[in-house]
Amino acid sequence: MERGGATRPAARDPRRPLLATAPLPTPPALPALLSRVFARVFPASLLAALATVLLAAGCGPSGRPGAPAPSLPPPAPAPSPAATAPKDVCARVVAHRAREVLDGTAYGDYQSMGLSNGQYDILRDAVAAARPVRERQGTAAAHDVIDRHVGEACAARHRTGGPDEGAWR
Repeated sequence: MERGGATRPAARDPRRPLLATAPLPTPPALPALLSRVFARVFPASLLAALATVLLAAGCGPSGRPGAPAPSLPPPAPAPSPAATAPKDVCARVVAHRAREVLDGTAYGDYQSMGLSNGQYDILRDAVAAARPVRERQGTAAAHDVIDRHVGEACAARHRTGGPDEGAWR
């Protein structure tokens, strides 16, 4: 036993031959079978990338090193997800927290809610506008007031590209 409970691997017996490094022959039906199985499981772009890697490693279509490799078209680039506009992120987050405050389920200050000081100002204004509506017309109408108020305030806040009065505004 070595220090820490780890053991050393046993030394190789010099009388045992080393493992062969030549690749094993592939039965001719196996590549066709594998291509049908993998086509059902993996997307075509992943299979094309795998084929490119294998061909670049020197394996041809027969699996033998040095065999001529067929040319493959490059895989199509995956579309990137669309970025959400800052005003939409602001509206979504502030409206969610404003509904929680209105319903009495929110806890903590603006930092624990993940809001900036400016976003918290928008939240307080929206909740103040929604409380009388909730008393007269119900919770659904109050949530509509919050959505409208927060949407307009976040759009005005980000009209010039972002908050302009310091990091927490």
